Amino acid sequence: MKSKTKCIFCSIINNELRAVKIFEDSMFLAFMDRYPINTGHTLVLPKKHHKDIFTMEDDEIGKLFSTVSFLAKGIVKALDAKGLNIGQNNGRAASQIVPHVHVHIIPRYNYDSPNGRWPSRYLISDEELDKIAQKIKASLTVYGIKAN
Repeated sequence: MKSKTKCIFCSIINNELRAVKIFEDSMFLAFMDRYPINTGHTLVLPKKHHKDIFTMEDDEIGKLFSTVSFLAKGIVKALDAKGLNIGQNNGRAASQIVPHVHVHIIPRYNYDSPNGRWPSRYLISDEELDKIAQKIKASLTVYGIKAN
């Protein structure tokens, strides 16, 4: 399906492009990264388009990071991660590739950086993404969160 929207994340929000979603409410969407750094790498973004965090209201930013916090807990529990990184880039100089605010939740495992380097991104199949997403959705219910 060809996207009608210029922003790839807005196309996902508008269901013009497929994504493996793990959470959605009236303000935010969370879905699995198709080119993850690690198993369970998730993107969380506001449904309202903001090119960077500087165009968001403070209360929106607070709600975004509250959403990131409870999703991170569910992801770590579901995947038995030993830690996690949370990343948010603003502007090309900061390596922001998609100009729509988004936060990366990247689970970390004891085995993933034997040389102290970040794991390399890789392409993951839809089937594998779906399996991981189901585990995460199941763990979110423990927190009383209705997953997508």
